[in-house]
Amino acid sequence: MRHKNKFVLLASLLAVAGGVGSNVALADQSTDAIAKYREMIADGNPSELFAAQGEDLWKTKRGPKNASLEKCDLGLGAGVVKGASAKLPRFFKDTGKVQDLEIRLMTCMETLQGIDPKTVVNEQFLKGEREKMAALVAYIVTESNGDKINIDMKPAEMKKMYELGKMAFFYRSGPMDFACSTCHGDTDKRIRLQDLPDLRSHKGAAAGWGSWPAYRVSNGQFWTMQHRLNDCYRQQRTAEPIYGSDVTIALSVYLAATAKGGTVLTPGLKR
Repeated sequence: MRHKNKFVLLASLLAVAGGVGSNVALADQSTDAIAKYREMIADGNPSELFAAQGEDLWKTKRGPKNASLEKCDLGLGAGVVKGASAKLPRFFKDTGKVQDLEIRLMTCMETLQGIDPKTVVNEQFLKGEREKMAALVAYIVTESNGDKINIDMKPAEMKKMYELGKMAFFYRSGPMDFACSTCHGDTDKRIRLQDLPDLRSHKGAAAGWGSWPAYRVSNGQFWTMQHRLNDCYRQQRTAEPIYGSDVTIALSVYLAATAKGGTVLTPGLKR
């Protein structure tokens, strides 16, 4: 009965989402419905299915080298997954680069398994190796749920990425002259049924950065942070960044540094 009620509630909130745009009273009701739905499935987040797939992929031998990712160093030592994503992005000495979770996984896939990074970069989101990447991310971020966001900002490379990310956050472009700050640079903003946290503030960044990657109820998909950032640019009607490009890493550093000390609530649940 409980599962039936979940689907009834979901159907009703999606119907309202699709049928109203300016009616404030109905929008408030829909927001409440989304909050109730999130609460109802909190003990059974669909991301668990993706995380289970990701754990299998982590342990599965693949690629030209027929190896698993169990020796992948995500920053806390070879094979350590617990707590790793709460400390990412970070500067890795072995690559000489600042990397987020997805790009670090690409490095491990290349070095350990012999999988060409181009097979990930050139693929569409949720297709081929990107689909596998999403599952791996779901598994790894689940292992940091409840931890504190704690990225290491001491390396000079991290400080450079932070400044680049801050510039990118406020940089306006495209036919609509939008920036990340257009939607996420003020308090108490909302678009359709989605609250827009002020990512300039610690509270807003902790709520935003800390709850992604996430399962999206509206399309039944698990989205990584690279996917989320790419879609932000798409919604700005401007050029979408290349997967794993410096601007996506820089934005992630800016957000994670601003959110430092907040609680990791991944995988999140989103509209």
